[in-house]
Amino acid sequence: MQADHLESRLGAVSMELDVLIYPDEVRVATPEDLRQWELETASQRSAPPAEPRLFVALYPYNPAAMSPNPDTAAEELPFVPGQIIKVFGDKDSDGFYHGESGGLSGYVASNLVAEVPVDDYDLKHLLMQQGFIPVDQTGISLSPDVSDASSIPEDGVVRRMVALFDYDPWESSPNADSESELGFHSGDIIYVLGDMDPDGFYYGDLQGRRGLVPSNFLQLLPWD
Repeated sequence: MQADHLESRLGAVSMELDVLIYPDEVRVATPEDLRQWELETASQRSAPPAEPRLFVALYPYNPAAMSPNPDTAAEELPFVPGQIIKVFGDKDSDGFYHGESGGLSGYVASNLVAEVPVDDYDLKHLLMQQGFIPVDQTGISLSPDVSDASSIPEDGVVRRMVALFDYDPWESSPNADSESELGFHSGDIIYVLGDMDPDGFYYGDLQGRRGLVPSNFLQLLPWD
């Protein structure tokens, strides 16, 4: 009976206390500490999410066949060269980022990608919509390589166009020499070099491949 009575009295005066834990001490939180914590929490909730960084894949990667971590390969992101990947945060201790591309999300091996230093919001949005940029063996290019003057018409005009329809030269070309033409898919971004020729074709660059492209399959995509 005496023990039961003591337990009842202790229960009646029990109360919850908030404590702050530091490396060298533990102390009871004051009302001012709690107000400060509430303000910091509210600020974190209202802060906009960090903008993703853009990376481009330099090499093909199939996690199922190439992952160094077979047990977690299903959590990694597959990609092909030139593919744009949105990366969130820094890489982890294993050298992986967390990213999104093509409607998929997963871990991204940092040694297979390179960051695209884009600060302009509109250009960043356009690249994310486009999904790919040309990649060669030496680095990254956000526009066609115009250093080869022999392959560019004299006026040197470069336009950016988007494909409205799929085009397979072997099936749809009106020309006998279709090997000089580029095949492409609807939505591809093609950099057109110079003006249209008498047959209604442009000379274009698609992810580093160059050839003739039919003008009636393309629509101008302004730079800004």
